[in-house]
Amino acid sequence: AAACGRRAGAAVRMVAAPARSKPVSSDVSPVTLTRFIIEEGMANADLSHLKDMENLMAAIQLACKKIASLVSRAGITNLTGLESGGGAVNVQGEEQKKLDVLSNEVLKNALRFSGKMGVMASEEEDKPVLVEETFSGNYICVFDPLDGSSNIDAGIATGTIFGIFEDNGQCLTQDWEDEIDEAEMQCMTATMQPGKNLVAAGYCMYSSSTNLVVTFGDGVHGFTLDPSIGEFVLTNHDMKIPEDGKIYSFNEANQPNWDPVLQKFIAEYKTRGYSSRYIGSMVADVHRTIMYGGIFGYPGDKKNPNGKLRLLYEGAPMSFLIEQAGGISTTGTERVMDIEPKSVHQRVPVILGSKNMVQEIVDAYKSQSN
Repeated sequence: AAACGRRAGAAVRMVAAPARSKPVSSDVSPVTLTRFIIEEGMANADLSHLKDMENLMAAIQLACKKIASLVSRAGITNLTGLESGGGAVNVQGEEQKKLDVLSNEVLKNALRFSGKMGVMASEEEDKPVLVEETFSGNYICVFDPLDGSSNIDAGIATGTIFGIFEDNGQCLTQDWEDEIDEAEMQCMTATMQPGKNLVAAGYCMYSSSTNLVVTFGDGVHGFTLDPSIGEFVLTNHDMKIPEDGKIYSFNEANQPNWDPVLQKFIAEYKTRGYSSRYIGSMVADVHRTIMYGGIFGYPGDKKNPNGKLRLLYEGAPMSFLIEQAGGISTTGTERVMDIEPKSVHQRVPVILGSKNMVQEIVDAYKSQSN
């Protein structure tokens, strides 16, 4: 009894918790995306949005699994080709593939029922959509449901790109404010945020495997869909893009229309013996750039001064990922993440990739302006 009393009265000695180790998946204990988000939330109490990310990422990963299934069976389920046999176009005037339309609906429906989504804005929609009050939340999701869909019929890699903002209620309205109703105004103002306000972003690539790469503002992590259990499993923890690379990824058919600075660099890459790799699907090109290092770009040219990539749906989310992985993303003269959108379908030039390669181009533009 005395011994028990001594134990009861003894001072409690605090022992420091062991340093967090890199999570490792195994057959008996896979680190699924859901488990990863829960553990990240427990370890990063200051990142309050991580708790909400459980619901949102559950919706996004479900949509990605469904889209992956649709893409893999497109050729045998009559889902290749153009929507309505041709003639259907999105707000950018681009012809829509059948899977563009279907993927858009899959992602919208998954997000709608997450209970956390207030506004959704898609590359395939004319305007952002306000979620019904019954299911409404405080987050805004911007997305390209099927990037690279022109490659579908050829079986080349495609992907989904997404970015998530919190509704900060501080967005500036533009000169269209007296032309739309109150609900549309709410959608527009919530969506018009710069990339630096993103709380999460990612992409899902549909290729030889289905890869989901995501950031919550604390590093970049890669997950691969394990078809045997139907779950995304952690395969690349804390991904870092190499600071240098020997791969450049531009559509060189447009080179005659580029400015002299960019033309000079492309010519120099060739003399350095660098390899040219351009798939034409931003998700696939960016994924390779993160894995192997290098530089990817869709710059402005004489025909398209602002390039062809959309700021909200492609430029900002991918720039967030690249910066979190240690790279740089720029228009050449401006950080993509700092650009304040002036319209929901605004286009911007984008050059991103390995830190040293992109910095060379930034420095060249800066010297030219001086």
